[in-house]
Amino acid sequence: MKITYTDGYKYQLSKDYFHRLSFQPGITNASDWITIYEDGRITIRAGYAWDGPSGPTYDTKSSMRGALVHDALYQMMRDELLPRMWRDEADKEMKRLMKEDGMWSWRAYLWYKSVRKFAGWAASPKNRKKQYIAP
Repeated sequence: MKITYTDGYKYQLSKDYFHRLSFQPGITNASDWITIYEDGRITIRAGYAWDGPSGPTYDTKSSMRGALVHDALYQMMRDELLPRMWRDEADKEMKRLMKEDGMWSWRAYLWYKSVRKFAGWAASPKNRKKQYIAP
C-alpha cells in the first residue's frame, strides 16, 4: 500500500485554534484544516502543519501565532478558498499578531515589509505543496 505526503513543515498544531481576524472577507469557506467565516472568524484545526516563520529569521514565541494565521490564510489563497485580494490584510494580520504577542514594532514592521515584497508567490495556486508517493 502506498502513502501520499507533502514535506516542508516544522510545526503541528496540537489543539484547535480560534481567532477573530481584523478584517471580514465576506465569504465562508473550509478546507480539511481551516475554516474561514464571512464575519472574520477563522478556525485552524488540531493537526494542521505549517512551516513557522519563514525567511532569514529565527522562530520566537512572538512570531509563532502570526506565522500560523498567516500561513493558514495563504494556504486558503493557494487553494482558491480565499480571494488573493485579501493578501495585504493577511500580511497586516501577521504583523498585528506579532506585535500583540510582544514582538518589537520595528521587527514586526520588517516582517510585514518582507512578506509584502517577497511572499506573493506563496499565495498563488501555482505554488501548492507538491505531493509525493512512497514507496
